Amino acid sequence: MLPNRSDFPKGFLFGAATSSYQIEGHQFGGAGPTHWDSFAATPGNVVRAEHGGLACDHYHRFEEDLDLVAQAGFDCYRFSTSWARVLPEGRGTPNEAGLDFYDRLTDALLERGIKPCVTLYHWELPQALADQGGWRNRDIAGWFADYTEIIMGRIGDRMYSAAPINEPWCVSWLSHFLGHHAPGLRDIRATARAMHHVCLSHGRAIEVMRGLGMSNLGAVFNMEWAAPADDSPEAQAAAELYDGYYNRFFLDGVFKGAYPQIVLDGFGTHMPDGFEDDFKTIGQPLDWVGINYYTRKLLKPNEGPWPSHEEAPGPLPKTQMGWEIYPQGLYAFLKRTAQDYTGDLPLIITENGMASANPLEDPDRIDYVARHLDAVLRAIADGVPVEGYYLWSLLDNYEWALGYEKRFGCVHVDFETLARTPKASYEAVKLALSK
Repeated sequence: MLPNRSDFPKGFLFGAATSSYQIEGHQFGGAGPTHWDSFAATPGNVVRAEHGGLACDHYHRFEEDLDLVAQAGFDCYRFSTSWARVLPEGRGTPNEAGLDFYDRLTDALLERGIKPCVTLYHWELPQALADQGGWRNRDIAGWFADYTEIIMGRIGDRMYSAAPINEPWCVSWLSHFLGHHAPGLRDIRATARAMHHVCLSHGRAIEVMRGLGMSNLGAVFNMEWAAPADDSPEAQAAAELYDGYYNRFFLDGVFKGAYPQIVLDGFGTHMPDGFEDDFKTIGQPLDWVGINYYTRKLLKPNEGPWPSHEEAPGPLPKTQMGWEIYPQGLYAFLKRTAQDYTGDLPLIITENGMASANPLEDPDRIDYVARHLDAVLRAIADGVPVEGYYLWSLLDNYEWALGYEKRFGCVHVDFETLARTPKASYEAVKLALSK
């Protein structure tokens, strides 16, 4: 059973989260090509070479989808705006149809009494900017600031909250070091530069939004609890390094004005010249911090080049993604983030959920959410200022390199007919939020 709304402090916000490329249908409304379109069109990158051209057709069905958000009793809807929909070439002349779409989406949320919570970037980089080096190019901080001014100049006055970039680790390390996401690079120099430029772009976007008079601005970090696979000092060191480049790099940059030395030692000369001069911009004051949490990783050393470690299989039950279910990690991150970084700043779980192969009856998802909400309640009882929880995701959607196989939604989507059908987890959430 899920905890009820009444179990949480008054004013605690519950939301559902989505992202633009994963649900909208990028072939509509004048959106420009993205590096995800190119990545998906390259054989071997994505399951069955599936892409986001149609996705869930949220572009045409958003009213129906927002009705589902409202009927479940969610307070907030966390969505992202597509850079390539707003600026098809990444720069230059805006696409009025794209701006109009986000205008209509915003107004439809407010009409339903739902708080709009926007993220400006959820991985769909315009291909024209990727052609110029994308996140490897320092100029992207200026390009992103210009995009921020255009889209927030249109809808920023009606946003409840805003954050610049979803999951900086995925934008940089996963995509430039491991090559699992667009642009599909495996290049340490590209990674070091992308990681720094993501942080710099975050800071520039915060500056722009403050300049527009916006408030309630935050950052969204994805976190994976890193644990040693055994009791050896080598496994402990592997876990510490994983924690350094996955979790601490971005938090340290934003809140401590420095990157972890354990990561800089590995990057060596690959960091951009003078990167230390950017921390004033990177560390722009925030109003809240979001944590996206799903799982933990067990780490063990190997004989390969830096970072010289690999994941070890874990003993816990796993989701459809093969990820261990470890609610203790969410509790630990909430405690550590408040203690080491954010103090009294509100914390929000901006994503949490699981992929399940069960089509409509999904007791595993209900149990997963219940256990993680219990972890949130424990953190609140210990004095951590947690003020919201957003479920990932509202809809089954395009799960990036895994195509349409992995289903995270509390609403089932038939990708042949695009029919939406609430799952048991949706009904369980609806009941819990009514109490």
